Amino acid sequence: STRESDGANADSPFDFQPGVGLIQGWTEGVLQMKEGERAWLHVPSEKGYGANPMGSPGGAFYIPANSNLLFDIEILGKKDSSASDLL
Repeated sequence: STRESDGANADSPFDFQPGVGLIQGWTEGVLQMKEGERAWLHVPSEKGYGANPMGSPGGAFYIPANSNLLFDIEILGKKDSSASDLL
């Protein structure tokens, strides 16, 4: 988590561009959200990493193959509203 309330040293917002280097479910989900909105985003395995595990068991993080994912997302702002044409 990047939220201080979940144990991070501080809240850590980050920039991203929908559709670039992100899983399909993340891109689809965030493009439906409005600036200032906070939501739980459920990403089924087939729109996440599918049959591919991520990370390594015992490492800093590990996501087993065929895992459904759950993200707590808050859209703090948008730099460019034209991102919706990526879908």
